[in-house]
Amino acid sequence: MSMIVAGRFTTFPAAEAVAEKLFARGFVEEDVTLLFVNPRGQHARHTLHALHTGAPRQRMQSSPHLTRNVVVDAVAGAVVGIAIFAGMSSTLPVVAIAAMVGAGLGAWIGITASRQRAAEHHERVLRETRNSGVLLAVHVTPENQAVAADVLRESHAADIERASGHWQGGHWADFDPTSAPEPYGGSGKQA
Repeated sequence: MSMIVAGRFTTFPAAEAVAEKLFARGFVEEDVTLLFVNPRGQHARHTLHALHTGAPRQRMQSSPHLTRNVVVDAVAGAVVGIAIFAGMSSTLPVVAIAAMVGAGLGAWIGITASRQRAAEHHERVLRETRNSGVLLAVHVTPENQAVAADVLRESHAADIERASGHWQGGHWADFDPTSAPEPYGGSGKQA
């Protein structure tokens, strides 16, 4: 694991200017990288349309993700209903009713599953603590970590943090934007 010190800036030009200050203080390009941290809730690894607290019900009902789930589950329910009653040599009206009941149950299952996934995503978003912006990350050693933190602090970086991670090919390879940052020595302006 590598030692990393990072600070957040609002723009790429501001972060790039601080990178130049780090180079002037002896850091090399392979030890400095810029990362853009999306706003909370936009870090999902899978496409998911989520409800936000207080969102109108129509928003969820018009979601393409929800519509797809409901249609797929309704069709599956109708097929199951037809298969069960057609296998019993039932009359056409009984099979049609079974298909409608199966479709209704399938649609209900699709709605319930989509709401559960939306609630889980919303809960994940609430736990995220990292602010969005441009994160300037510096691969440091015990000897130069204070220098990196001082340059970030002097340059008015917000949320100066320390981390352990895999630094590969000149960047923080295992950076997780949803993880809670560990403040560097309790310093750094929190914005």
